[in-house]
Amino acid sequence: MPTILAIESSCDETAAAVVCDRHILSNVVSSQIATHALYGGVVPEIAARQHVETINLAIAQAHRESGKTWAEIDGIAVTTAPGLIGALMVGVTAAKTLAMLHKKPLIAVHHLEGHICSALLADPTLEPPFLCLLVSGGHSSIILVKDYTDYQVMGKTRDDAAGEAFDKVARLLGLGYPGGPAIDKIAIAGNPKAYKLPQGRIADFPYDSSFSGLKTAVLRLTQKLSPNGEPLPIADIAASFQEAVAAALSTRTIKCAIAHNLSTIVAVGGVAANSVLRSRLVSMAADHDLRAVFPPLSLCTDNAAMIGCAGAIHLARGETSPMSIATRSRLNLEDCQSLYRQGA
Repeated sequence: MPTILAIESSCDETAAAVVCDRHILSNVVSSQIATHALYGGVVPEIAARQHVETINLAIAQAHRESGKTWAEIDGIAVTTAPGLIGALMVGVTAAKTLAMLHKKPLIAVHHLEGHICSALLADPTLEPPFLCLLVSGGHSSIILVKDYTDYQVMGKTRDDAAGEAFDKVARLLGLGYPGGPAIDKIAIAGNPKAYKLPQGRIADFPYDSSFSGLKTAVLRLTQKLSPNGEPLPIADIAASFQEAVAAALSTRTIKCAIAHNLSTIVAVGGVAANSVLRSRLVSMAADHDLRAVFPPLSLCTDNAAMIGCAGAIHLARGETSPMSIATRSRLNLEDCQSLYRQGA
């Protein structure tokens, strides 16, 4: 497999990495969480400006730590879609500059394909086909990975993504941003069966999810428990909410895997770091003789190593991207092959 220098800047992490044959040679991530926490969420313009400030340093550090010379780098991979346009443009501009300067092929990468490839980095023996639960701040999907670069979305959220729901509920409970880690931490002291909350089932679409109703249910619960500003049982509410999300996602994932005769499930994305979701998936997978694979926590959130892994797969197939490639705020995963030209 080729050696790839990769760049990721789709949201609020500025990341650069060097990957070779599913092995991470370097992986640098500069997080903007402290900055955006002041606003309770990501501010796109601020994110783009911070990418500009840190991207050159991240690239230089990743290249230095990899121990590779530029002659040993076979290609430059970069997240092109989907994401925040201003943030994406910073990474793509840097990648195009490096590709031209060092005469390397450019490989545009779909952000969600990168997350799927984080599982390949976690387990080098993992091979398609498998089922992937991809859950993050902006996406919640159940994806059938038929082969490398061949994907079919089996289920998706109809409204809020799981990570977005965590952020909104955490804000409602006064737990700050980002919501996922805050809820996971305080829920340890709570009772997950204290309150029965909806799991957002969609009639006739067994693998789809809806988290908007769950978020509203938590709001109404807080209003009922504290009509006059009384202290809330925050740990119990957080634990009950987390249980509802984990139960909904794990049940649908396992059901989909069984229906399609798949023996392996993987969970990727920021919400895949959630302790209850991991525990539920492992337990349910074992009950049905399924294998469960999770990336380490460092590869659940946005990083460039996963982008490098995806880029290496495409370059090995002779797929590269034109220098005219543009950033896109939205692009269906099934359409990721549109980013490449063949036989380069």
